[in-house]
Amino acid sequence: MSDLLSLNVETCPAIDSVWGALSRAARDAAYNNTAAVPNVAALHEARTRASIAVRAANPAGLDLPYGIGERNRIDVFAAESADAPCLVFIHGGYWQMNSKDSFACLADGVRAHGWSAAFVGYSLAPQATLAQIVDEVSQALDWLAKFGSVHGAGGPLVVSGWSAGGHLAALALHHPAVVAGLGISGIYELGPLRDTYLNEKLALSDEQVASLSPLRQPVVAKPMAITYGTSELPALVANSRKLHAYRAAAGAPGVLVPAPGRNHFSILDDLRQPDGILTRQLLVLPL
Repeated sequence: MSDLLSLNVETCPAIDSVWGALSRAARDAAYNNTAAVPNVAALHEARTRASIAVRAANPAGLDLPYGIGERNRIDVFAAESADAPCLVFIHGGYWQMNSKDSFACLADGVRAHGWSAAFVGYSLAPQATLAQIVDEVSQALDWLAKFGSVHGAGGPLVVSGWSAGGHLAALALHHPAVVAGLGISGIYELGPLRDTYLNEKLALSDEQVASLSPLRQPVVAKPMAITYGTSELPALVANSRKLHAYRAAAGAPGVLVPAPGRNHFSILDDLRQPDGILTRQLLVLPL
């Protein structure tokens, strides 16, 4: 494990060269963001508490159904202008945990600039396969394209997601209603996850890895900013850097944005703040 942890931001692509020599415990640790951040419980509690307040202050657009599943719900926080851009945020949790409700406070950043925001809920593994989760996100975007204006979110859709949500956002970039994207600390290559504890619920097949890894899909030539915290685990850093390089090689527009000193969880503060580095990236995306 020491070889893996010694990889820094500049050498993180070399993680592939040591992966095969790692023990199962080391591979688990390579993707265990919670264990890597000592104050993660406090960060989650603070974000959840702030999100409860945001939802309480904006009850009109909560839990709007886009599908038949229990978690097929969207929270829409309207803009003053229904034609303003809409940030569509997809939460993380390795496709197995969390809910849209505890991320609502992240709407604060773009709403301060006149945007609307929508938070997508989706079914979790193992009750749903990853392919089903990807399809649910597509259904949510279909719903927003058709009904978003009724709820004050009728402008261009900018899809964003954090961690597993970054993976889902990258795959959703192809949706015809989406004009641009922002990937935050995402997982863009699924293959290594089969060698970790995460696969106990995901049960990824060869076909799923091939068809649902953004790094194995044709590049979508829409603007997409890709960001990660410089204090994140090397595997997460490598995912973001590789996706940006993959897209750049195909001529797709979008910048790579390292968030200085941020870890996998604190990076979300840069989306919540109106002047945060992630919020600023959204504001300069060509829509």
